[in-house]
Amino acid sequence: MDASKKHETLYGADRKEGMRLLARATLAELSAAWEAIADKPVVASVRGPETGLVMVRGRIGGGGDPFNLGEATVSRAAVRLSSGEVGHGQLLGTDKERARYAAIFDALFQTDAHRPSVEALHRLIAARLEAEDRRKAEETAATRVNFFTMVRGED
Repeated sequence: MDASKKHETLYGADRKEGMRLLARATLAELSAAWEAIADKPVVASVRGPETGLVMVRGRIGGGGDPFNLGEATVSRAAVRLSSGEVGHGQLLGTDKERARYAAIFDALFQTDAHRPSVEALHRLIAARLEAEDRRKAEETAATRVNFFTMVRGED
C-alpha cells in the first residue's frame, strides 16, 4: 500500500473533520499556530491560492427538485511539504492567506511529527466554535416568547 493510501485509510475521517475546522479557523489562529512551529518544513505551492465561484444548489422543500440557488465565493490552495505530503485548503470567502494556511495544516496533519500540534489547533478551533454556538443559543433563548392559552370557566 503506497503512502498516500495509508494516510487516507488511517486519517480519512479525522482529516475530513480537520479540514472542516480549518475552513472555519480565523487568520489569527492559523498564523499563531504556524509561528509556534519550531521546525517549519519547506512549503511549495501546488495550486493557488486562488479565489473563484461555485454554484450552490438547493432542493425545493429540502427533498424536491434541485435548482441553482446562487453562487458563493470560495478560496482554495494546495501545497506540498518538502517531505512529500500534499495538503488542500478550501473555504468560503476571499481570504487567500487563510486558504494557504489551511492547506499547510492539512499537509502537516499527515506527518507523524506535526500531527499532535495540528490536532491541538483543531481542538482550539472546535472549542471556539462551540463557545460561539453556545453564546448564540443563549442570545436566542433570551428573546424567546412562551405562548400559552388560558382557559376561563368551564369547557
